[in-house]
Amino acid sequence: MKNKENTDMKGLPEAFVEKMQGLLGEEAAEFFESYDRERSFGLRINPLKISGELPEFLRGLENIPWSEEGYYYEEAMRPGKHPFHEAGLYYIQEPSAQICAEALKPKPGEKILDLCAAPGGKSTHLAGKMGQKGLLVCNEIHPARAKILSQNVERMGIGNAVVTNMEPAGLVPVFSGFFDGIVVDAPCSGEGMFRKDENAREEWSPDHVTLCARRQDEILDCAAAMVKSGGRMVYSTCTFSPEENEGTAVRFLKRHPEFHLEHTACAQFFSEGRPEWAGGEEEVKKTVRVWPHRTRGEGHFMALFVKNGCPEEEKSREKTREKGKGKRKPVGLEEFHSFFEENLLHAEGITEGRRFVTFGDNLYLIPEEMPDLSGLKVLRAGLHLGTVKKGRMEPSHALALFLKKDQALRTVEIGTGELAEKYLRGESLPCEETLKGWVLVTCGGYSLGFGKADRGTLKNHYPKGLRRP
Repeated sequence: MKNKENTDMKGLPEAFVEKMQGLLGEEAAEFFESYDRERSFGLRINPLKISGELPEFLRGLENIPWSEEGYYYEEAMRPGKHPFHEAGLYYIQEPSAQICAEALKPKPGEKILDLCAAPGGKSTHLAGKMGQKGLLVCNEIHPARAKILSQNVERMGIGNAVVTNMEPAGLVPVFSGFFDGIVVDAPCSGEGMFRKDENAREEWSPDHVTLCARRQDEILDCAAAMVKSGGRMVYSTCTFSPEENEGTAVRFLKRHPEFHLEHTACAQFFSEGRPEWAGGEEEVKKTVRVWPHRTRGEGHFMALFVKNGCPEEEKSREKTREKGKGKRKPVGLEEFHSFFEENLLHAEGITEGRRFVTFGDNLYLIPEEMPDLSGLKVLRAGLHLGTVKKGRMEPSHALALFLKKDQALRTVEIGTGELAEKYLRGESLPCEETLKGWVLVTCGGYSLGFGKADRGTLKNHYPKGLRRP
């Protein structure tokens, strides 16, 4: 129950209102007026799926100025209900949250970490820019949220991501000085989400702000240890609190003089950090503040740190990690190759830059750059190829969403209407009598999942846990 005595007429905590009035002065009235406006809704197309012209369903949307793949949409559009959502053509993501991957600018072939990754918006954004090349480690400390993260990585057809469920400190021994880039979207007091999330309002308190700032310091220290010399790190929050924003940045730089702040290209669309809220440190002007009364998006803060030094310092670490990689031959390779020969075309590139690993009866392709998995709690070790059963491989849903239509020997197009809805509910579908074996089911030409054809019936292999009611 919300404590009515401690909230103002907009449902905001009184202590928060007083704090923002003190910080913003005359600008506070305009800031609080933004709580009466309708929110802006955003999605981000998936370049791993879409190249060239957008599908008709997505045409006519307005671009988000600071996001290369981002678009505003009207709430009535309901893109989460369309089959294209399940096919991974886009990720529904708040517009302001799209600044992090744009600031980090990961390149194909790099090693990137999303340290606080669930539910996966920033991870999938980073993956789209990496083009299936290099290594993306997506970590989430909470098991239930890590599972959702893993599902979103699968839905978007990402083949170079490893999903871990670890405390940040537990990653440091494995990845010391390892990553070219890290995103730290830190747990925060959530003030920027008050307009859309009532729970964030109810959980807020000045003590919670202090606790979050302390936790952010600890997480950033772990992240700093995993950045290569010359590497970069994006720190972000969805709160307005200076203690968690400019204050966190200043405290970090004092503890880590090997880092410095840099301007980002997307800063042109937003406000700069406030030195007066950080002991007069002018350097925080290089950070970014997203205000809901100035921008079509929710409140955010972002800072880009770059680590000084020479990348040559990391060579000895790389040699040590190479020695630690497992040499045992995975099981299921024969079954995998048999499946490929019988069901796929033009699939030679799937294994390029990746090595096989096995977990029980499940076969994965993991990026070559990934160190030995010992000591890590891994939920998704790269691209899940399938499960070996009775001498044959049953392909995974992840493999279906990774594949393009022209890579499958047999396909069935079901459109985006009634047949697609039946498929997403797990129902069997009719197919040609001559069709037999594993079939890639597509909607609008995009992979949606697998089916198995026999005597005019396409048996549904859409995962039970994902089926619509």
